[in-house]
Amino acid sequence: MDLKQKAAKGVVWTVVQNWGSQAVSLVVFFILARLLGPADFGLVALANVFLAFVQVFLAEGFAKALIQRRQIDQTHLDTVFWLNFGISVVLCASTLGSASWIAGRFEAPGLVPILQAFSVLFVITSFSTVQQALLERAFAFKAIALRSLVATALSGVVGVAMALAGLGVWSLVGQQLVYELVAVVVLWRLSDWRPGLHVALTPLKELWNFGMTTFGFNALTFFHTRADDLLIGYFFDATALGYYSLAYRILTIMTYLLVNTSNQVALPTFSRLQDDLDQLRRAYYRATQLTSLIAFPAFVGVAVLAQPLVVVIFGNQWLPAVPVLQLLSLAGVIRSVTFFKSSVLMAMDKPHWRLGLGLVDTTLNVVGFVLAVRWGIEAVALAYLIRAYVMFPVGQWVVGALIDVPWLVYLKQFVGPLVSTALMAMVMLSLNWVVGDRLSPLVLAVVSTAAGMVTYGVAVMVVAPELFKEVRQLTRLALGSASDG
Repeated sequence: MDLKQKAAKGVVWTVVQNWGSQAVSLVVFFILARLLGPADFGLVALANVFLAFVQVFLAEGFAKALIQRRQIDQTHLDTVFWLNFGISVVLCASTLGSASWIAGRFEAPGLVPILQAFSVLFVITSFSTVQQALLERAFAFKAIALRSLVATALSGVVGVAMALAGLGVWSLVGQQLVYELVAVVVLWRLSDWRPGLHVALTPLKELWNFGMTTFGFNALTFFHTRADDLLIGYFFDATALGYYSLAYRILTIMTYLLVNTSNQVALPTFSRLQDDLDQLRRAYYRATQLTSLIAFPAFVGVAVLAQPLVVVIFGNQWLPAVPVLQLLSLAGVIRSVTFFKSSVLMAMDKPHWRLGLGLVDTTLNVVGFVLAVRWGIEAVALAYLIRAYVMFPVGQWVVGALIDVPWLVYLKQFVGPLVSTALMAMVMLSLNWVVGDRLSPLVLAVVSTAAGMVTYGVAVMVVAPELFKEVRQLTRLALGSASDG
């Protein structure tokens, strides 16, 4: 099987993983949002801020280096595994000891037991990093998909059952704990590799540069993605953070569905092409173009229909999240085509370039959030939107300098999806303006979505017929590869 077929097969199973697990997750999220309140979600969101911060110190960058490196042996694998395990034990103990202090700083006493419960997650997740890296390296995305689907389904059942039993915020905690535990168990069942005791400093030194720069990037990513939650949780209450976290959760789910499908396959694919810049450029163009074809209309559609969607899916109690969702959805449009930049930089063994780009991105994000937070959660979302569009040309300039990507050629990839999305938005907005007040939220959402999909599909066939044909060909190739195993 050649690289193109492996990538296509990988995309199919990543689709199964992302769409399957996120579909289940979304249903569970809908049920829990109906059973619980914004304050419950806000409290767990605040706990997850600190969980994400501590997770930065896990040696996940070395696991990523196992994917990127051409040659690895058992010593590389054992060293990374035991390094992760040792660090996870220290992080678990640190979180247990500091939970009361953190809760006191945020005047949230209910945060203490949640942080203590979450501390065990560091040890649990350390058991899966090497297996995950090996499966991704081997394009074994079927196993990864099965792991995600099983863990999502079982944890969802537990979370809903706990909520129905009246356990409140602990239903969200239990769901998260069960997910990670089941994910590790399933991954060990599906992976043949087991850790040994072949630990040495030499492989650690070989992976050090890539691993440490990835660690630095992960630290920046934390502040980039969590500074808003941190500031909202500090200056406001758990309810305000609950509204914001719901909107951001929808953005995250959409990103997983629309972007991670191909981005998860991008790193191993780009890494195999690192010695052939012409083929790498072609793969980069195709990845960004095909992703924009799906992501642009999806994010714009959610921005247009945010209010009826929130009312229908989550209930009137979540209406304050609507303006935040609209702003974040517009940010998702440009965000969807920026993920591949990091994959290119990592594939070309330029993690320090990625780190520098992340530093600029994070600085703008944090500064924007600090300036905006005094005006509320909508202003924070607006700052996120502005930063996303300011950073887009900067990131592309860096990638263009590395693999020689002309601006006009790159922007040409988006003409068809962008024009078609604009036409779709015009039809949906016009429909909402004409009949929006006369239809129920559910009927409006269904009618407007159907009209938008038809408009977009016809527009793509007219504006970008070659792209439409290519999508059909790639779909047949991917489905054919999947049917072969």
